[in-house]
Amino acid sequence: MNSLHHCPNHPITPATNLCRPSSKHVRVRACANVGEHAPGSLKVGVSKEVMEAEGRVMVGTYARAPVVLSSGKGCKLYDPEGREYLDLSSGIAVNALGHGDPDWLRAVTQQANTLTHVSNVYYSIPQVELAKRLVACSFADRVFFSNSGTEANEAAIKFARKFQRFSHPDEKQLATQFISFTNSFHGRTMGAVALTSKEHYRSPFEPVMPGVTFLEYGNIQAATELIQCGNTAAVFVEPIQGEGGIYSATKEFLYSLRTACDDFGSLLVFDEVQCGLGRTGYLWAHEAYGVVPDIMTLAKPLAGGLPIGAVLVTERVATAISFGDHGSTFAGGPLVCNAALAVLDKISRPGFLASVSKKGLYFKELLIKKLGGNSHVREVRGIGLIIGVELDVSASPLVNACRNSGLLILTAGKGNVLRLVPPLIITEQELEHAAEILFNCLPALDKGNLD
Repeated sequence: MNSLHHCPNHPITPATNLCRPSSKHVRVRACANVGEHAPGSLKVGVSKEVMEAEGRVMVGTYARAPVVLSSGKGCKLYDPEGREYLDLSSGIAVNALGHGDPDWLRAVTQQANTLTHVSNVYYSIPQVELAKRLVACSFADRVFFSNSGTEANEAAIKFARKFQRFSHPDEKQLATQFISFTNSFHGRTMGAVALTSKEHYRSPFEPVMPGVTFLEYGNIQAATELIQCGNTAAVFVEPIQGEGGIYSATKEFLYSLRTACDDFGSLLVFDEVQCGLGRTGYLWAHEAYGVVPDIMTLAKPLAGGLPIGAVLVTERVATAISFGDHGSTFAGGPLVCNAALAVLDKISRPGFLASVSKKGLYFKELLIKKLGGNSHVREVRGIGLIIGVELDVSASPLVNACRNSGLLILTAGKGNVLRLVPPLIITEQELEHAAEILFNCLPALDKGNLD
């Protein structure tokens, strides 16, 4: 039986008003199965040349979709031949303001004309301003900047270990272990990948960082019992798991982690690299639960497409960190921080967040209505504009059919979950168009999953 429902016990409630920024784009003529042509001169054959060249000069780490993207505006992307795609991937939940946001462009160009990079040997104004803003709108007292989500989690690992050493200087047996959870994803560098549950991410590079225990996501008893052993430096958890399949924690689970960490001296780390900064309709995903971490890691949407990561910490954690304990050449540069200020300014507005909540609820209801009758659809879940559609078969045939029809979407979980993470500026009309394409492409699930 299909399980298509909203989670009745979830603390998140929809917003009451809707802000609908315009994302209209001039359309020239229809193109069967692949969206529509963008205005301007078309470059026939360029996509094929680019894909062939990539195969000759790039290390083969990416199984890319056979699309070359050369320009974008709002929620639309275009290939060199002029085909139009509705973007519900957002560069993997990065482009929260879509493509070519005018305020973001202004912030980037003005800063590029002023000062781009100086390193962290010196002070720079945009970095300090961004840190002030992040502290002002969060639980945190201090910020450390990095260049990506995995780097942010690496810093959190080091901070947790240093905190335990600082807090217990005379202990011979320090708390050095970490707890992570099933379906987790925290990055691909050696520390962060050790916290990532999927074995195929870790096994080719073993031995990875030791001392990590994976527990069932949501299992209060198992987590509490392990934390009570007293050797856990930190617990890493995503309030909403993205790559793992769009699974939301319960308030009871996060509250139990907070309580156990407080009682036995462990730090609680919330990884909000994908679910944070407005995607749920709250500025920070954990705000919906009323549970506050000691450390929070951020990245994807923060600079609107430029590389940035951030580690937000309490004063208690920051006190343990000394000069030279960690660092980065590029992190927190003037250019990327000025871009992030423009993003944070827009997303943190109450009206903007309310629009995300309302559009997310509307889209989820629309998907349940459109897709719920299909025998392969098991559940539609998510919060705000991070939505998963779980299938009982591989999602790849549907993803491919949608792409051929002008819609870009992602997979998650074990490859059987559609991950829908559109720009937060998307309109209801565009969401309706996406749902219609998904509905029309459903037959691909039967054709593409035949033995």
